Amino acid sequence: MGYEWSFGFLWRYQRLFVTGIEVTLAFTLGTIFLGLVLGLVIGMARLSKSWLVNAPLVALIEIFRCTPLLVQIVWFYYALPVLLGVQIPAIAAATMVLSLYTGAFYAEIFRGGIVSIERGQWDAARAMGLRPWYMMRLVILPQAIRRMVPPFMNQSIIQLKNTSLVSTIAVPDLLYQGQLITADTYRPLEVYTVVAVIYFVLLFPATLMAQAYEKRLAKA
Repeated sequence: MGYEWSFGFLWRYQRLFVTGIEVTLAFTLGTIFLGLVLGLVIGMARLSKSWLVNAPLVALIEIFRCTPLLVQIVWFYYALPVLLGVQIPAIAAATMVLSLYTGAFYAEIFRGGIVSIERGQWDAARAMGLRPWYMMRLVILPQAIRRMVPPFMNQSIIQLKNTSLVSTIAVPDLLYQGQLITADTYRPLEVYTVVAVIYFVLLFPATLMAQAYEKRLAKA
């Protein structure tokens, strides 16, 4: 007996889909911004030669890079409040985890881009008598940013997909709205097909932009 596909019933749930898209995009853009700020601060601090500075930062980065994001979300929402004795709202927990998670990757992109600049550029800036801050701002960063942008764009695209995991703690993103609709209609195949299509529509233009920019950099 073949399954009879039907998508017409989903139209009455359009408001839920729109809400899910809005929440997903808000989480994506918000945590990318916070992750960039955290990544810049941590990445710059990682340039220090002091192990007292580097050791805790390396530990922080590796904890978030080497454990599953889903586990981090569940731990921050359920375990951290037990340790702190304060209830953390689902949206706050999800924001913290996604920001720290992507910040850990951004930090290594910042650091890697800066240290990839040839030693001769650093020596030339010093020979010009530039102070460290001006040397970084005027000579090193403009060159490093060109190398940072492609991995930044790729990590940001991945971040949109990562937001789907916040549905596990009832944050009303796109996937969570799909779960609500499925529970109401008992038609998971159609619902999750539409959810997948929406994610594709949101992500595919971004991947094309990233590829086009990488090709443009290669030609420059």
